[in-house]
Amino acid sequence: MSAIGFGAGEDRYQSIDAVRGFAVLGILLMNIVGMGLPAFAYLDPTYAGGATGADLWTWAVNHVLTDGKMRGLFTMLFGASAVLIAGRAEGKSPGPAQTHYARMFWLFVIGMIHAYFLWWGDILVCYAVAGLFIYPFRKLPAWALIALGAAILVGVVVHNFHDLETLKALHAAAMAPGASAKTLADWNRVAFVLQPSQAMAAVQIKGFGGDFFQSLAARSQMAMIMQLGVEPTDGFPEAIGQMLIGMGLFITGFFTLKWSTRAYWAVIVVGYLIAAPVTAWLTWLIWKGGFDTFTRTALEDWGALARPFVALAHGAAVLLIVRSGALKGLVDRFAAAGRMAFSNYLMSSIITMILFTGVGFGLYGKLSRSGQLWVVLGIWAFILIWSKPWLARFHYGPFEWLWRSLVRFKPQPLLRRAPV
Repeated sequence: MSAIGFGAGEDRYQSIDAVRGFAVLGILLMNIVGMGLPAFAYLDPTYAGGATGADLWTWAVNHVLTDGKMRGLFTMLFGASAVLIAGRAEGKSPGPAQTHYARMFWLFVIGMIHAYFLWWGDILVCYAVAGLFIYPFRKLPAWALIALGAAILVGVVVHNFHDLETLKALHAAAMAPGASAKTLADWNRVAFVLQPSQAMAAVQIKGFGGDFFQSLAARSQMAMIMQLGVEPTDGFPEAIGQMLIGMGLFITGFFTLKWSTRAYWAVIVVGYLIAAPVTAWLTWLIWKGGFDTFTRTALEDWGALARPFVALAHGAAVLLIVRSGALKGLVDRFAAAGRMAFSNYLMSSIITMILFTGVGFGLYGKLSRSGQLWVVLGIWAFILIWSKPWLARFHYGPFEWLWRSLVRFKPQPLLRRAPV
């Protein structure tokens, strides 16, 4: 039962679709914070959204199980899909290289629109840029892809620790008596992102809560910080590493149920009984340290080493459920959501933009961290309800159809001749 057809005339892996559906739902648990609260609340719950009681527990549980893990799993699946799609394009016109790079070009275009008009925390631009680098490696042995990806992820952590020491030195110099104007200016520039003031939170609440142009300005500022400041040194390399690991895992059959049940259980044990408890301990230390900037950053860097193991444990758990045949109705819903992951990701942004910004209901900054979970549950219900009926009538999700049509330079068939 490694491959299950999902869609007329298409060879699809229900296992991949189900894991992708699970991941796209999980990503919203973290994205919702930046969508509805001042941006720095994503890193520090004391900044906005509440840091006591249910709000603190919401942060803690998400920090252990979802922060970086769902995105990591989704990114690995992107790498797996790159191998799968390139393989299907072999011997055809357009060929694998043209297909891959056309997909990345249009993904970049759509991602830029998404980042500046819907959600500043967009991941599509990051995927498009990272995707440019992974294609030449697709025919490497699985072990080489996984080893290279892991080396890149470790390199990102080492680089981040080096940057942290540099920031500590700059902070000490700026706080020292007689600090030069240049040193103070350099630290203030860094602190604008590293330790934003509550005044910045008020500016964001006013901006996102304003009219179309005010929210566009606020979103554009955050999108530029992400794309020019965060992603080049952290986001792009991490995505490349995770994609390479996903490519290697796909070749080994991890995502297509070709591993033994015992092997999947081993992944679950390592992820849930080793990596997750380590992450929980680091989470406790962050809280105990009062969310001090440098302490939190250092502990986050250590936690990055455990993220892939928790992410893969999530994936292995879903894969074992698919293999067992249990919860078939729910698995089918997850698979449909995963098959339309692109549309569901963008639809989540459209819905939250309407709910939170002044263009719609203006709830930005008004819901606590735990209160946002009701929005998450509502969007999850929407995704799980609409995806399967849509695919019964159409070949693709609406944005999958758009992307595919742009890549092939002509409208693709959308409506099914008969419901399935």
